[in-house]
Amino acid sequence: MIPEFLKIAGGTVYDPANGIDGEVRDLWMSGGKIVEAPSDFETRPARTIDAKGLVVMPGGVDMHCHIVGSKVNAARMMCPEHGEIIPSTTSTGLRYAGLGYTTAFDAAIAPLAARHAHEELVDTPCIDRGFFALMGNNHYIMRAIRQNEPDRLKAFVGWLLGASKGFAAKLVNPGGVENWKNRPEGNARDLETRVDHFEVTPGQILASVAWAADELRLPHPVHVHTLNLGLPGNWTTTLQTMKRLEGHRAHMAHIQFHSYDGGDGDESTFGSKVGPLVEYLNDHPNLTVDVGQIVFGPAIGMTADGPVGHFLGRLYGTKWYSNDIEQETGCGVAPIEYRNTTAVHAWQWAIGLEWFLLARDPWRIAMSTDHPNGGSFLAYPRIIKLLMDATFRKDALAALPAEVRERSVLRDLDRQYSLSEIAIITRAGPARMLGLTNKGHLGIGADADVTIYTPDPDPEVMFALPRYVIHRGRIVVEQGEIREATRGRTLHVAPDYDRGVEPDLQKWFESSYSIRWRNYPVEADTIGESEVVP
Repeated sequence: MIPEFLKIAGGTVYDPANGIDGEVRDLWMSGGKIVEAPSDFETRPARTIDAKGLVVMPGGVDMHCHIVGSKVNAARMMCPEHGEIIPSTTSTGLRYAGLGYTTAFDAAIAPLAARHAHEELVDTPCIDRGFFALMGNNHYIMRAIRQNEPDRLKAFVGWLLGASKGFAAKLVNPGGVENWKNRPEGNARDLETRVDHFEVTPGQILASVAWAADELRLPHPVHVHTLNLGLPGNWTTTLQTMKRLEGHRAHMAHIQFHSYDGGDGDESTFGSKVGPLVEYLNDHPNLTVDVGQIVFGPAIGMTADGPVGHFLGRLYGTKWYSNDIEQETGCGVAPIEYRNTTAVHAWQWAIGLEWFLLARDPWRIAMSTDHPNGGSFLAYPRIIKLLMDATFRKDALAALPAEVRERSVLRDLDRQYSLSEIAIITRAGPARMLGLTNKGHLGIGADADVTIYTPDPDPEVMFALPRYVIHRGRIVVEQGEIREATRGRTLHVAPDYDRGVEPDLQKWFESSYSIRWRNYPVEADTIGESEVVP
């Protein structure tokens, strides 16, 4: 059978992973992949897209969002008025496609809830997808650390990812959630806090799971949401966490929420401590971050950090939801309204932008709003404009409270991102951080995920409405309209591990869990079309 080709002709290509920065080129694709142009000059593509004068980039990659799982469903029930922020699974996929995104990862799924999360991901069209499996408060992991059994820990991490069909190991407030579930005042405040009943510390959990992820050669390193999220003065904990991870690959999630000065309940001392943190990041290539940029307007606090959900509910006097997932984690949900007239919110907005503008290497900082914690992913075009247009950014800063205008280093930062740098932080960089060799670029053999934009003097207009979006070689958006709701693939890992751990695991399950050992792993037919990422 003669293969069918799709050709993009004469587009201005931005493909940073392959060193292409605004070059006019043709792209050919067939069988869902980028391919060489046919050597037979008589071969004609089934369709040619005339991209002359248009900007061509790889499909977007959102490496940190919350789009499925029990926390999202709780928020949908609690806050039906916020359907724009937490849309249905189908609408989520279509909206990502409408922005030019073709891949997204949910950042926090309890392995016990993995089966249902996968079913929701399968129901999310137009994107390839996966999730990170929560491990930071897992009883078996803490037991293995206490008993000084690193090989057993490594095997368990490998087994847990394989059983849940997850992609990476996620730590959320390691040890702190378990302590808080036992006693409200017990939430861990530093890396040396003892976890009740297990006699381990958050620092030990961090270092041990980071080691296990490295030993298992996972494509994405341990993904860390450290202690004291959102609290004044938490920058010291963040710096301690970065230092504790030295010697290991690690990704620091939604770093904006972990970069605050201040303390002692005095709101006037709240501010930015991006400076020393970004300096450490710049000097330590073992670390990467996503930002968790906030945008003014409604949002939903949604996190496996149960104590944070409780804190937000009390802080804003809103409805609040908490869930305890046996042996593994918890979660909290509370609605938020970010206002540019509120000093703390204005600082949060400024701190995220400081991270983007002060990080030297765009390959190690990724676009995120921690959707929907900092706001919707639909705000990405607005954030891109803030990064590309210093005048627009300074005008926005001028509307904030005086203390933020005067104290934030934003007022002195004239850096403007280029189109190539935008392609890095939204596409090539996240793909590289995730270890996805077929994503985030347009080289031969890459997945045929392509977005074509119409240039516009206003970057927000340009990035809000792609001309074409192609997912695995199929046109899903044309002239700004959805043409096809393609079915994506589930991306997961299947690490090798010592299966000698399984008898002990089974014994522990049968004595500790409310479900049977054999019912825990997710079946292959649950996750739809899938791909094991080596």
